[in-house]
Amino acid sequence: MKKKPKYIFLDRDGVINVDAGNGYVDNWKKFRFLPGSLKALRLLRENGYKVVVVSNQAGVAKGFYSLKDLHEMTQRIKRAVEGHGGKLSAVYYCPHRREDHCSCRKPRTSLFRQAKKRFGMRFRETILVGDSMVDVAAGKALRCKTILVLSGREKLSRRSAWKVKPDGVQKNLLEAVRWILQRGHRSKP
Repeated sequence: MKKKPKYIFLDRDGVINVDAGNGYVDNWKKFRFLPGSLKALRLLRENGYKVVVVSNQAGVAKGFYSLKDLHEMTQRIKRAVEGHGGKLSAVYYCPHRREDHCSCRKPRTSLFRQAKKRFGMRFRETILVGDSMVDVAAGKALRCKTILVLSGREKLSRRSAWKVKPDGVQKNLLEAVRWILQRGHRSKP
């Protein structure tokens, strides 16, 4: 009997790649995988996880890069991930600014619901890994397990100000994946 896949949502900037801070990762030359993230993505695939990336990319609405540029960069990211043994099953982006009040910008959840419709996943059985409290808030709204990684925007020193609490905090994506797998969330023996 075929095992059903497990799903994990990942933010992009600050989780998979270096977050540009106040700037934007607007082209492939600026894109840098975080140490260990390619290995983490391989481990997820090897352990039966389908990886779904959900990321706010307001640089499109602000005119720093086009949807075409974003799509081309995403294709290069996917090829690089696959070249290291991983796989991104789907990538969803919100190209809007906060001021646009769209339903797809995290912490709103419409992109996650699109993924649920496409894959038939159950949010309560899904893990979300992000680098900001916006990611954690989205995961909590969906009732996903949430892991905050400290490789991007959020810092542990601000823990007392967190309005929502993640289910776990890890240094980076690789440590988060190891933590997940150590707790028996494997689909392979």
